[in-house]
Amino acid sequence: MVEDQIVDGSLAEEEKAPSTNEIAAFSRINPATAAKGVNLLVDKGVLYKRRGIGMFVAVGARERVLAERRAAFADSYIAPLIVEARKLGLGPDDVVQLISEHATSQTS
Repeated sequence: MVEDQIVDGSLAEEEKAPSTNEIAAFSRINPATAAKGVNLLVDKGVLYKRRGIGMFVAVGARERVLAERRAAFADSYIAPLIVEARKLGLGPDDVVQLISEHATSQTS
């Protein structure tokens, strides 16, 4: 949720992030679980703690999150797509054309 807000710009760099209690209440999860998620974001350099004030979005957080998501996208979607395309005898141009055609038909 916090990463999505950073990516879409609704949570900007140096802005105060939601507290673990706010995240827990909104997501209907245990506060300890929310705290684990926040700590993961701290470990990744997306959030940082200001003692006594709360968590804030780090400078460069959006770029970090986008880079991580692009890599995950490539691993989860592009790599299997290439494997299947090879099985079907499709080359890079064929795949690009199929993606372009599909994207065009989805926006109509």
